Amino acid sequence: MPDSTDMFGGDPPEEEREEPQASAAELEAAGQSALFGAPADPVPPPMPPPPRAAVAHAAQPYRVLARKYRPQTFSELIGQEAMVHTLANAIARERLAHAFLMTGVRGVGKTSTARLIAKALNCVGPDGQGGPTIDPCGQCEPCTAIAEGRHIDVIEMDAASHTGVDDVREIIEAVRYAAVSARYKIYIIDEVHMLSRNAFNALLKTLEEPPAHVKFLFATTEADKLPVTVLSRCQRFDLRRIPTPMLQDHFAAICAREGVDAEADALAMIAAAAEGSVRDGLSILDQAIAHADLDTGGMVTAAKVRDMLGLADKTTQRELLVALLGGDGKALLELVDRQYALGVEPLALVRSVMELTHRITVAQIGGSAAEAPTAEERAAIEEWAGRLGPAQLHRLWQLLLKGYEEVRNAPDPLVSAQMALLRVMHAADMPDPGALARKLDEIAVNGVAPAAPDATGGGDAAPAALALGGDPARSWEALVEAVERCGLLLLGSKMRLQVRIVSLEPGRIAYALASGFTQDLGPELRDGLLQATGQRWETELRPDGGMPSLSEQDNARVAEAQAAVRRDPLVEAAFAAFPAAELVDDEQPLPMGRRQWN
Repeated sequence: MPDSTDMFGGDPPEEEREEPQASAAELEAAGQSALFGAPADPVPPPMPPPPRAAVAHAAQPYRVLARKYRPQTFSELIGQEAMVHTLANAIARERLAHAFLMTGVRGVGKTSTARLIAKALNCVGPDGQGGPTIDPCGQCEPCTAIAEGRHIDVIEMDAASHTGVDDVREIIEAVRYAAVSARYKIYIIDEVHMLSRNAFNALLKTLEEPPAHVKFLFATTEADKLPVTVLSRCQRFDLRRIPTPMLQDHFAAICAREGVDAEADALAMIAAAAEGSVRDGLSILDQAIAHADLDTGGMVTAAKVRDMLGLADKTTQRELLVALLGGDGKALLELVDRQYALGVEPLALVRSVMELTHRITVAQIGGSAAEAPTAEERAAIEEWAGRLGPAQLHRLWQLLLKGYEEVRNAPDPLVSAQMALLRVMHAADMPDPGALARKLDEIAVNGVAPAAPDATGGGDAAPAALALGGDPARSWEALVEAVERCGLLLLGSKMRLQVRIVSLEPGRIAYALASGFTQDLGPELRDGLLQATGQRWETELRPDGGMPSLSEQDNARVAEAQAAVRRDPLVEAAFAAFPAAELVDDEQPLPMGRRQWN
């Protein structure tokens, strides 16, 4: 039995005392020594834990610019002032719809707008006493929870992965219950056009008459795929594309906040490549920042952005247009080969020339090229706008557009681009249709220039020269032929059939009408002779007289020729043998149904 001293607090015997417990570090060191041998140096003491801020900074992953700079207030939402103004008035007047539809191209802020509306409707202010507002505080619990995507009463659903009736049935069953902590229970359905037809039909009744505490916010890029019954139950907002200058200013502000230097030309290229989408532009800007060289301080330069996007140099664009308009095929092919070797796609090359043509046309109409990023480009555009005609620019655009389609569908884009640009170059020398029409009008008015007589004297004389002297019959026939060469064939036929010349002098004609014709041809004669000779003529209609008309003269010559033929002894013998025979002229057309015998 042990001593009482040991039981009630006395010191235990020497052999019964407990060994001191080893620390975790000592046990680990001992285990390492047993397995791998004792370390050469003593185990250093453990390092003190780093500060919490340093741990949080090291553990936080990088957020891309498109997520980092997602709008948190309506004031940060750029390019949608009309929608913000409408929502502000609706909130101020307490005329809030129960369903909103945001539509537009990608990256213009549809889902961000839906989340901002959810904030605006559920914000309670920093003191917890506020109501719906167009300027949510961003500090209260609903605002912070919605921004972090963890609010229980704001349900965000992707319609692309929840397309069936069962998914909509869950919404229909849940809308009957009031919101847990927020003012409104809000359903945000992204890409709502992906819902099936049956799912839309199941949602119609609830969408038309939802409970007062429920709001539906729909976002889609293809509003035309939504049933009309759904569109009629929603208040629709069409979010516009963001203009390129506004995108450029927005990207410049983001670069300043990120501490990144960027050239204005580089930001202009990124804004143009974004095609009105903020998200696309921020993704390209993120890539451009990563693509920038470290030895230049990480500056985003136009050359780097051009290489990254595979764009043609602005100087090359202008050189291409100079070669096209100047007809320099060799320089044109060299420029195309050089750009292709640098990695520029042929389709992008043709598109760059199209963009330059469009900018010249717009500058010609507006009278300014102020949107050009550099002074050199502005000067070149203004010079072309003043030198090229509108018809030439439009023809150039049509040819480039046709070439663009050919390059896009061709098996060899490079060869197709070369052939298309060469076709444009050769067509640049052709007169435009307007100038060609004016030239034809001038020819019709002034007549065709007389050809120089050849050595044999067989050249045709001008009608005016024939009309000044000589035989009146020949002069009148020359005038008729000049009228017919101007394209006035009907008037020429009337002049041959109806006009009997009484007297013909330079600038004056007196005539009578052939038998069977009563309509005065004076006005038509004056206009036709003005176009054919380029001078004004006086006409006088006589009641009778005059030499036979040209048609009557032709008939008289034919009759005389037939009479001479009939007087031939062989022909007389043939008619004697065949009294019913007829004399047929090979050069005259036969009546329909008659056959010509040789």
